[in-house]
Amino acid sequence: MMIKPWMVIGGITFALALAIGSMVRPKGVQWFNRLRRPNWLTFEKAIPIIWTFVFTCGAGSATLVWEKAPASSQTWLLMGFYLLLELVTLAYSPVMLGTQSLKTGTIIGGSGGILAVILAILVAPISGLALVLLVPYLLWSPIGTYTTWAMSRLNPQDI
Repeated sequence: MMIKPWMVIGGITFALALAIGSMVRPKGVQWFNRLRRPNWLTFEKAIPIIWTFVFTCGAGSATLVWEKAPASSQTWLLMGFYLLLELVTLAYSPVMLGTQSLKTGTIIGGSGGILAVILAILVAPISGLALVLLVPYLLWSPIGTYTTWAMSRLNPQDI
């Protein structure tokens, strides 16, 4: 049986999420749990499910791009861009929790949003469906970034 592109891309996405997620330390989680939250933040328990969906869509997008022109130099560059976006996004928790800085989290979140817009622009002429699969990231990233920023306003000592 031949290994399919979706298996490789999905496997890398999952492995990176596990590896980088394991870098989160209990001290950082304790710090985060004690922070004040906006009253409107009623969906916090759903955030891991939302990000799982977003990453799954991103892996699907990358797979469609790969299948349009497998192993071309442009496709490899785009795969690197997808990887960069995933690494920046996954860095949010361990870096913000490790530094105990909501400002750092806001910067990382905003950076991911900017990278996603650039990736969407690059992907659009290649595959409309790959672009559509980036929409969940494009919608959710600003919400997550705004939430972190809003928390920094409620917790000025933890900026």
